[in-house]
Amino acid sequence: MATSIDLQRDSSGLGGHPRGLTTLFFTEMWERFSYYGMRALLVLYMTTAAASGGLGFDDKMAASIYGAYTGSVYLMSIPGGWIADNVLGTRRSVLLGGIIIALGHFSMVFPAVQTFYLGLILIVIGTGLLKPNVSALVGSLYGTEDERRDAGFSIFYMGINLGAFIAPLICSYLGEKIDWHLGFGMAGIGMTFGVIQYVMGGARLAHVGNAPALPSGARRRNALLGTFLMLACSGAVAFLWFGPEAIRAIKMQILIGAVAGFLIWLFTSYLRPEEKKPVGVIVILFFFSILFWASFEQAGSSFNLFADRFTDRSVPGWILGILPGFISDQVIDGFPAGWYQSVNSIFLIGLAPVFSMIWLGLKHRQPSSPAKFAIGLFFTGLGAIVLVLASSGLGDAGNRVGPSWLIWVYLMQTIGELCLSPVGLSTTTKLAPARLTGLMMGVWFLSISFGNFLAGEIAGEFGSGSALINLFTKVATIPIAASLVLIFMIPMIKRMMGRVN
Repeated sequence: MATSIDLQRDSSGLGGHPRGLTTLFFTEMWERFSYYGMRALLVLYMTTAAASGGLGFDDKMAASIYGAYTGSVYLMSIPGGWIADNVLGTRRSVLLGGIIIALGHFSMVFPAVQTFYLGLILIVIGTGLLKPNVSALVGSLYGTEDERRDAGFSIFYMGINLGAFIAPLICSYLGEKIDWHLGFGMAGIGMTFGVIQYVMGGARLAHVGNAPALPSGARRRNALLGTFLMLACSGAVAFLWFGPEAIRAIKMQILIGAVAGFLIWLFTSYLRPEEKKPVGVIVILFFFSILFWASFEQAGSSFNLFADRFTDRSVPGWILGILPGFISDQVIDGFPAGWYQSVNSIFLIGLAPVFSMIWLGLKHRQPSSPAKFAIGLFFTGLGAIVLVLASSGLGDAGNRVGPSWLIWVYLMQTIGELCLSPVGLSTTTKLAPARLTGLMMGVWFLSISFGNFLAGEIAGEFGSGSALINLFTKVATIPIAASLVLIFMIPMIKRMMGRVN
């Protein structure tokens, strides 16, 4: 019988990695397929007139719902991780999460407002169970000193981007060109594929992610507490976004107050004196991360609406000749706006190895972590400036700009993402005290969650003419101003970081 050491040195899988990595690669690929496939359709579906098969929401309401949904996905990873650690184990949490996600997408196949909201709730809960725990399973395939770990996560990350690249191409075509609900259904089919292959490859993961050994009474208490945490988080978001007008008007202030209260408790009652400086750096970067994601996550909302309403998407028919119903010599007016959502993943796949080689080549001369943060913020704002220029050139109503404008935007955003996102994860793990690693990773995911909440509120200002220019000016100004502030703070932050770079 194989020992735990033998299993952690398993090299029978792809490229000499543990064979369980292949199962997790495709699980995450299909989960991201379902997420990004539906994400590409969400705002467009909500803002399409009811007579044309949409929900007929105005831009402000649609953007707010979009922000609440994407923010809740990351917020739910905190109770999702807790449930895995204290009730189900990571392996079962991933399975249950995948099933719930698929049910959520399939509920959106039915054309009703009630099933639409039910679908969003189920996807949020399911993703909270799956997303943090599938990554934890990847790590558990390797021993602590296994030199293959980083390469394994790189392979896993390629699965994420492969799913995010393919999904908008298929789901947007089905949803925008045939029927919205067919696109949502395709996202559900993708997640179903992921669940099926996860179950079929279950034997490869049997040695990792087991449920904690607890007495039955403790397990029931933890299950009830985990359920309460899930319901409390989802209920709080629902109350802030759909409750009384007086509450909705100050929801962001309430969230800021909640974070402030948590930080006061953390620094005054929980942290040891030697832990305050490194955790302080994580908190500083937490706020800059929020501003980054508030700009970056315009991709699925205001940038998507811009693609739909203000870009010329005519393409020679021979390019689309492989799709049914197209004639090779025909000019097609209006390829799906959601196809732009694949551009970021194309750039990520192409540029990630380049950035890795750059940082390795620079060695000790590479920029510090906060400097990389500043670069990431700057490039994200630079991408929005491209849209300010594009919007200024629209002129009279009905004019459209060429598709290359948005491609440049996503190139700038991808550079920003590669400078900030992996660096944020790495810096958090390096600075977090050993006893607080899980909590600090939760803080990092919380910054992405809050950034998405804020992104939805900003995108609600979408319009035409000067309103469009003002919106993208704000989306550009916030991260660029933040990058300048961060540059001045770098010497102080580096002193707080000590020997960590």
